[in-house]
Amino acid sequence: MNKVEGIILDWAGTTVDFGCFAPVNVFIDIFKNAGIEVTMEEARAPMGMLKIDHIREMLSMPRISKLWIEKYERPFNEQDVNILYANFEPALMASLSDYADPIPGVIEVVQELRNKGLKIGSTTGYTNKMMDVVVPNAEIKGYYPDFYITPDETNSFGRPYPYMIYRNMEALKLTAPWKVVKVGDTISDIKEGINAGVWSVGVIIGSSEMGLSLEEFSSLTDSEKEAIISKTEQSFRKNGADFTIKSMSELPMLIDKINDLIVEGKKVTC
Repeated sequence: MNKVEGIILDWAGTTVDFGCFAPVNVFIDIFKNAGIEVTMEEARAPMGMLKIDHIREMLSMPRISKLWIEKYERPFNEQDVNILYANFEPALMASLSDYADPIPGVIEVVQELRNKGLKIGSTTGYTNKMMDVVVPNAEIKGYYPDFYITPDETNSFGRPYPYMIYRNMEALKLTAPWKVVKVGDTISDIKEGINAGVWSVGVIIGSSEMGLSLEEFSSLTDSEKEAIISKTEQSFRKNGADFTIKSMSELPMLIDKINDLIVEGKKVTC
């Protein structure tokens, strides 16, 4: 049957941890401890990648790379990457359990999708060790996918590589990429979906791409909310997203729309 069979969801910023703050704060701290002041925007830009790749990507940014040379009188190297990551992991692990709350509406939407017969998979930029904290804490609070995988199980080839999505498809017995929808809150998520050949969807409110806490977003005026929603949507679209949704509550209706677009085993976007 030419219908969507499964949804592959990201974790932080999509289903848990509104605004994806757990890793961002730690990235800023480890660079500060190394004598480099990075901005929130720089810390968020590679979000969704395997965390050691994220650190490498930050160090490769022209401004940060220049600051590193000024401070250490040489370009960064792999030893620097490994040292920063060695500081990152325990700091993140210490706080992860505090950032496993499901984003409002997620539990209800996932149940609605399951009631329609859809499988719920997931991918992440976290490692197995990190997910050993996140998964049980999220499950206690009501959210659990049918399957999850980390880059540890794809030879450390995380996003934007498509391999975690393929492993989801294998485990959940999803029969074709065009019957799969990937939903995430970062540009890395969008690219992961594109590279896998599945429908790629960006979720806006609560996303790392938007970068606001629930409190910060709630305090905005209606016009300010519209402006930042529009900006985030444009960013997802510019990077190739097939669709965007304001929140997960719009996902079931989008699945119906995608089902109408699937024609003879092909992705047909409007």
